[in-house]
Amino acid sequence: MGLLSLLVLSAVAACGLPRSGPNKREIFSSSVQRQGDAFVVSVTDRVARATAVSPALGFPQSLLNAGQIGSDTIRPGDTLGLTIWENVEDGLLVGTGQNAAVLEEVQVDGAGFIFIPYAGRIRAAGNSPEALRGVITRQLDTQTPDPQVQVRRLAGDGSTVTLVGGVAQQGVYPIERPTRTLTAMLARAGGIVSETEITTVTLNRGGQTGKIWLSDLYNNPELDIALRSGDRIVLAEDTRAFTALGATGTQNRVPFTAQNLSAIEAIAQVGGLNTNLADPTGVFVFRNEPEEIARQILGRTDITGTQRFVYVLDLTRPMGMFNARDFVIRDQDTVYVTEAPFAVWDKTLTSITGSLSTANAASSLAGN
Repeated sequence: MGLLSLLVLSAVAACGLPRSGPNKREIFSSSVQRQGDAFVVSVTDRVARATAVSPALGFPQSLLNAGQIGSDTIRPGDTLGLTIWENVEDGLLVGTGQNAAVLEEVQVDGAGFIFIPYAGRIRAAGNSPEALRGVITRQLDTQTPDPQVQVRRLAGDGSTVTLVGGVAQQGVYPIERPTRTLTAMLARAGGIVSETEITTVTLNRGGQTGKIWLSDLYNNPELDIALRSGDRIVLAEDTRAFTALGATGTQNRVPFTAQNLSAIEAIAQVGGLNTNLADPTGVFVFRNEPEEIARQILGRTDITGTQRFVYVLDLTRPMGMFNARDFVIRDQDTVYVTEAPFAVWDKTLTSITGSLSTANAASSLAGN
């Protein structure tokens, strides 16, 4: 077979060969600059800095500034028992021949108040039983000399928080003296069972929500906030992931293994480049960029809305390796590695020679 015929056959065979995706030429031809629908941009130091966007996590200031509360704080809905002693024979509340008045099952209403005869409507919620005892004593002292008051919680959860997710023992826990802060309560629940590096802690309090990395909680004491009754604490592993396709060690949807993941780390996480197939000059990251980042990268003010971007990395150059190390992978990115020209040529030749061998064998059998 002549060289020209071989080249023609190779070109035809290459068009129909199985492959994992587009080649470099096809990707570049789809750029906006060539009337395509995506911006194809080479990764430089400036591009890496402009795209280095990480999830912004933190607790709002109102949560950070909240002080610790007592473990015995009374809440709306609690049921209290009160005993009142008076130092007179004919007291306001104590009957004749008795030395104390017992008020059982005094319920704290939804607004946090209770009613005591001769003392009136008193706010109970937010007080400890000892503090409430003092309030009632002062109210009665103006009408009966030196009253003695005892306050007991008969029913009600007191101050509790709910813990769910990546802790050893999920459940509802009381805020007690040793567990008034976030880390202490996590320890009370048996500690963490999820991967620390990629676990987030979300705290819901009323209409407020704060979310931080678990590792930041350990490293920053100011994040160890005081708990409040009704807090809901959720520990969950990071759900971010990227997709690896093409000439990589593994083609799959890959979860993040760190809070910040570079392109080099993402490639290493899937087994690196396939040494038999990969073109190190053709590493691409496909992503939808928000308007503000797109404008910054392109240096244009006429960009509106989310834009499709294809970032190009060349790992054959030293600066290309540094850029890949600094380029941050984001949630839902697609990392795609093209096949090297030699690999395509080798597959083409194998296809041709294999087809010819099969044809020759069939011809030999037909001639017998």
